[in-house]
Amino acid sequence: MAAPNLLELRGLTKSYGGVRALRGVDFDLKAGEVHALLGENGAGKSTLIKIVTGAVANDGGTIAIGGQAAGPLTPASSRKLGVACIYQQPALFPDLTVAENIGLRLEPATGFRTVRWQGRHDQAAQLLRRIGARIDPETEVGRLSMPEQQLVEIACAVGAGARIVIMDEPTASLTQTEQHLLFAVVRDLRANGVGVIYISHRLEEIFGLADRVTVLRDGQSVGSHPVAEIDEAGLIKLMVGREMTQIYPPSESAPGEVVLSIKHAGCSGTRVSDVTFDVRAGEVLGLAGLVGAGRTDLARVLFGLLPCERGEIRLQGRAVRFRSPQDAIAAGIGFVPEDRRRHGVVLDMPIAENMTMAIHRRIFPGAWLRFGAERRLAQGYIGELAVKTSGPDAPGGSLSGGNQQKVSLARWLATHPKVLILDEPTQGVDVGAKSEIHKIVRRLAKQGLAVILISSDLPEVLGMSDRIGVMCAGVLTAILPGKSGAAEVMAAALGQAKGAA
Repeated sequence: MAAPNLLELRGLTKSYGGVRALRGVDFDLKAGEVHALLGENGAGKSTLIKIVTGAVANDGGTIAIGGQAAGPLTPASSRKLGVACIYQQPALFPDLTVAENIGLRLEPATGFRTVRWQGRHDQAAQLLRRIGARIDPETEVGRLSMPEQQLVEIACAVGAGARIVIMDEPTASLTQTEQHLLFAVVRDLRANGVGVIYISHRLEEIFGLADRVTVLRDGQSVGSHPVAEIDEAGLIKLMVGREMTQIYPPSESAPGEVVLSIKHAGCSGTRVSDVTFDVRAGEVLGLAGLVGAGRTDLARVLFGLLPCERGEIRLQGRAVRFRSPQDAIAAGIGFVPEDRRRHGVVLDMPIAENMTMAIHRRIFPGAWLRFGAERRLAQGYIGELAVKTSGPDAPGGSLSGGNQQKVSLARWLATHPKVLILDEPTQGVDVGAKSEIHKIVRRLAKQGLAVILISSDLPEVLGMSDRIGVMCAGVLTAILPGKSGAAEVMAAALGQAKGAA
């Protein structure tokens, strides 16, 4: 007789007011399986995970764990039944050590007990070794990188004997080396009979890790397939409900005059040492390179966040030197940063205020408070960029990742830039929102804007760029045609080839 599923959800429903978040969702997880859960933002993935972890109660349907009916779960009962969740933002105490954090998770919560400090240290060290994490148990968590904090969370899950581990976008902030370590941990969990629910927008991870994949759309499960029996095009069609035969829209503009020219630019203390290129009106110049190549540092130099200490920068033929972002904005540079939650969108602030933050003095000259003008401008960009929201007064945190990125984009479009720098513009957004952002970028280029697109997603660079600049160790090693192959770009990223276009 076959063993029961570790987790079985049948007919799960959940509503928030008049909004149906889940509509009869079926999902199951077997022991020793990695089951990917996909769907666009708003499809219902987060609600399903909250129900399984006990953060919210389902309205209808049934939940069974290990073949036993579980009923509505609470966070405590979910953990007791062997459920653990690894979030993008780990829930650890930053001022405590790794060993103390692990101990607090795993030791029984009693009023009076003696803390065995050496035993706590040894337990943490053993768990960290088990998952291949080279972390000192006595390090304060606040000093760890985000990927290291995720590994501590995984160590807690392993130590608690979790049978069901949920990973929600675990690689969003990881380097390639850190991703490989995480994948090894996932495979080890699977080999030890743990069931893993893996949520990611990166389809290549799904095909490399998962055994099965279930797709949610509009709160419903629209398909569940063995990964070996479906391809990327099939998954995309399930997620968005339509064919996506052309993920990257074609270029519709001919490059015009040079808008921005950089010659031998460098900045000490950063990864930018010798960069030379130009970008033209109506052109999308992609910047590729491995993690640490210096692409984001270069963007910060061009935006005045870091000084250009060597070489020169020319904007429309005139030499410029930016001492601050205000100088760059006044000259016509816009910058959509990589981390939209820290530097892109203020989550508690209304959408209208987020969109006008960079032109505050223009909207509110002197002592005049022109809130009507602010709302009209925001409403215009909401329509132009197809931001899905209840209106300009809604807080930024109420939006999905893709719509937050559109708000961040609108802020800089409102400055009427000559050059727009986009750093990882589609990181962490679903495939439908990614397609919409690509179309917006192409439309802006067609209108004559010069765009610098920085991305670690090589297919995105290849699909969206008119030309591709490749960086390696702070140096621009090649400028390649937009239709170059992945092998050419990777060779330049490793410093093994040079080219020009």
